[in-house]
Amino acid sequence: MADTAKPGHPGGAHDDSNRRDFLFMLTGAAGAVGVASVAWPFIHFMNPSADVLALSSTEVNIEPIKVGQSITVVWRGKPVFIRRRTSEEIKQAADVNIKSLRDPQPDSARVKKPEWLILVGICTHLGCVPLGQKLGDPRGDFSGWFCPCHGSHYDTSGRVRLGPAPANLAVPPYAFLTDTTVKIG
Repeated sequence: MADTAKPGHPGGAHDDSNRRDFLFMLTGAAGAVGVASVAWPFIHFMNPSADVLALSSTEVNIEPIKVGQSITVVWRGKPVFIRRRTSEEIKQAADVNIKSLRDPQPDSARVKKPEWLILVGICTHLGCVPLGQKLGDPRGDFSGWFCPCHGSHYDTSGRVRLGPAPANLAVPPYAFLTDTTVKIG
């Protein structure tokens, strides 16, 4: 007789197969939950701590910065240049032929308010810090910043104009919280 059904036990071998499949699935699910509960503390441990998250943004009072003046602040361990541009610097930046730029970006895409230019102060060639923040620093051929290490020149919008740098100075994420406070990051 091919059917191995026991008396009083409907379905026989077919029910044993279903029961076995169910037990395999249940064991697999329980194992997955166990692995997840053991792995979670290790994964959570790799998240940044509260003090690191606090450093991920910085608020700067820009009220004392006079027209034509620049300051440098630190954000995520990098220098950030904040310049309150003169009307002449704004006009210089806006009047550039975008097609002539190595990394074409209009000035309007790099600023939220034309008067304020906020840039990560790291040369895009080899990571040097360009000069041009302090009064008397060489500002290059385009009145912006000059990297003396390899001769990259940046304009009044932080766009590369001359030298080996492949890209413009980066614009960090920022927002004006008030007319006198900017949050970087």
